[in-house]
Amino acid sequence: MSFRNCVALSVGVSIIALLTGCGGNGSGITNPTPPPSGSFSTADLSGTYVFSISGIDVNGAAYSALGIFSANGKGGISSGTMDVKDGSLSAPVPNAAISGGNYTIGVDGRGTAQLNTSTPLGQIVLDFVLQDSSHGMLTEFDSEATGSGTLDLQTANSTPKGSYAFSFTGSDANGNLFATTGNFAVGTNGSIAGLEDFNDSGVPYANEALSGQLTLGPSSSPSTQLATENFTLTYDVYAIDATHLKFIEMDSSQDFLSGDAYAQTSTTIPAGTFAFTLEGSNDPSGGTASVAGGFFVTDGNGNFTNASSVDLVNNSTASQSPITFTGTYAAGGTGRFALDLTGFQEGAQYVAYPYNGGLFVLELDTGSILTGAAYPHSSTTFASGQGYGLNLTGINPGTNLGIGSGPVEVDDIAEFATNSSGSTISGVLDENYQPGGGPDYGVGLSGQYSGPDSSGRGAITATASNASNSSLNGGFNLTFYTVDGTSYPFIETDGGQVTAGVFVKQSPSSSSAAVQSSHIFVMPQLARAHGALRKKK
Repeated sequence: MSFRNCVALSVGVSIIALLTGCGGNGSGITNPTPPPSGSFSTADLSGTYVFSISGIDVNGAAYSALGIFSANGKGGISSGTMDVKDGSLSAPVPNAAISGGNYTIGVDGRGTAQLNTSTPLGQIVLDFVLQDSSHGMLTEFDSEATGSGTLDLQTANSTPKGSYAFSFTGSDANGNLFATTGNFAVGTNGSIAGLEDFNDSGVPYANEALSGQLTLGPSSSPSTQLATENFTLTYDVYAIDATHLKFIEMDSSQDFLSGDAYAQTSTTIPAGTFAFTLEGSNDPSGGTASVAGGFFVTDGNGNFTNASSVDLVNNSTASQSPITFTGTYAAGGTGRFALDLTGFQEGAQYVAYPYNGGLFVLELDTGSILTGAAYPHSSTTFASGQGYGLNLTGINPGTNLGIGSGPVEVDDIAEFATNSSGSTISGVLDENYQPGGGPDYGVGLSGQYSGPDSSGRGAITATASNASNSSLNGGFNLTFYTVDGTSYPFIETDGGQVTAGVFVKQSPSSSSAAVQSSHIFVMPQLARAHGALRKKK
C-alpha cells in the first residue's frame, strides 16, 4: 500500500504508527546494498548535533527550524532544544525543549529520528542520510511540514572570532522570495560590522553597511541583530564550530530567513574554476521557479573567461546544452565582489562573498532573484563502486497529482551505489512534499550515469518507483558538477520539476578512510509560501 494513500490519518499520529499501518519494517529503513567501503550503524550518530530545516508547512506557509540534540550512539536521543518559525503559528517558538526521542540508521546511512518537542508541532520526524559520522543531509518527514537541511556534529571549541561570510534565504512577509548575503567581523563583546546585500522579490538592496551584535544561542530571547539601512532583523545562532554558524530569524515579523555563516579566511577571488548552483526565480512575485548550474572560470585578473558555462531550468523548461558566458568581477568593499556577466541569460548583475569553502553568490538584478554558492573545482572524478548520499529540494508544478492546484515543495533524501563494473546506479529514495503530501519511504531508485566530461559536468538519469509507490516525478534527470571528488552539486534538468541539491561520497566509520570528508554548503530552499492557505493554529 502506498503511503500516499495513508495521508487521511491524523497529523498527530506518530510516524512509527504510520509505518506500521501502511507497510514497512517500522523504521522506514529498507535493506539496500551497503556502501562498498563499509556499513553504517546507530554508532555513527553519537554526540551533540545541530540540525536545520527550511521549507513549507502543511498549510502552505513558510517554515524554518533550527535545533540541537544529543544522540547516544545506540538509538537514543536524550535531550535538546529547538527554534521554530512557522507562518501557521501566531509567533516564533524559541528554545523549545526536546525531551528525548529515538533514531534508527540503516547500513546505507539513511536514518530517521523522532524528536519529542514542546513546540505546538509535537513530535517532529527527521529523515536523513549520513555522509560520515559528523555530517548528514536531512528532510523533515512528518505530516506537519516538509523541508531540507543539514545535520552536523558540534565541536567543543565554538566561540565565534574573526570574519565570516553568510548566506540566508527564505521569504518575505508577503510570501515572496527573499535572500541576503554579506560578511561581518566579530569585535569586542560580540559587536559586528561588515557589508550586506539583499534581494527581496526582485528588488535589490546593494552594498549596505552592516552593524549589530552576535550572541550565541540557543536562547529563549534571541538577541543577535543584523542591522542595515533598510533592514533590522533578529536571529538565534547555533555554533557547529568556530568556523561555522547556523542562523534562524526569530523576530516577530513574517519574514523567514535562515542559513549559514562560515569563516571568511580570504577576501579575494583567485584564478581557477568554480562549480556553482543557484536557485530562485526570474519572476519571484509570480511564483515561477528557476535553477542554474555550471562553472565560473576566472583568470585572477577580474575576468570570467569564455570557458565559463551554465545550464538553466526556467519553470520546468530545461536548457538543451551548456550556455557559454563571460564577465568581470571587481572588489566592491572588503571581502565583497560585484559580478557583471555577459550571455548568462539569467541576469547580469550579481554579488559574491568569498568564504572558506568557496563563494556565496546573490543576483542583484531588478525583477529576478537567484542565490547559491560556487565551490573550487579540483577534480573531474566520479568513482564507480562507491556509496553516495543525496538531498534534493525544489518545486513540483503540482499538476495531475490529485493534491490540489498549484506547485508543491518536494524534498528528497536518497542513497545510491554506483556499479563497479558499469555506469549504473541503484539505491533507495525517501520523499516528502507539502502542501497535500507524503511522506514516502523506501522508493526503489535505479538508473544510469554518464561522465563527467573534461569540464567536470556529468549526468544521472534514474527511475524512482517500485510496486507500492513512486516519487512525484517518477524519478529525475540530474546534471551534476564535480568539485573535489567527494561533493557533487546538481540541478534537475528533466523539465518535470525545478530542483537542486547535492550528493556526496559516503565514508562510514568502519571504512579505512578517515572521517575528514569536505562538507559542502547546502542552501536552504527559498520558501514559496502559499499565502491563501495560511491559517493560524
